[in-house]
Amino acid sequence: MRTIRIAKVALVAAIALHASLVVFGNVTDSAINFSFVRNVMSMDTILPSSTIGYRAIKVPALHHAAYAMIIAAEFVTAVLCWIGAVRLVGALRPSGAAFNRAKSFAVAGLLVGLLVWQVGFITIGGEWFGMWMSPTWNGVPSAFRLVMIVLGTLIFVVLPDSDMEPAVK
Repeated sequence: MRTIRIAKVALVAAIALHASLVVFGNVTDSAINFSFVRNVMSMDTILPSSTIGYRAIKVPALHHAAYAMIIAAEFVTAVLCWIGAVRLVGALRPSGAAFNRAKSFAVAGLLVGLLVWQVGFITIGGEWFGMWMSPTWNGVPSAFRLVMIVLGTLIFVVLPDSDMEPAVK
């Protein structure tokens, strides 16, 4: 039982680390990462025969706003997951109820991350802006991998934990 709880902590911390590195990369290598957002929103590499080009947003201020919102949401994911992992570590005692109560920040962080990569990248970027058509700027496969990892972690974490048997003396 304790091993399962440790696994839950480790997975939440792994998502926190990933989101932290994504934020770090977006801030320290903003030129290429901003280009991704700008090109997806401008829809400049979708299929030439596509009829959805009217959805393009070519206003630089909106590109910057979207980029800032993405970084902010990834930052919130990281912070909530780090807090969640720390709280779960603090609840690694026999009480299942205490461990279950300690999950709120982890669940919130995982949910925000799930929404960032599913809604932000797959739904808005992929479907609305047709990112899947771009040979250069298609982030759908990467976002899908993250969605599956985060969703799997979320499902695992929310599984209820029961009281642990006391150690035999």
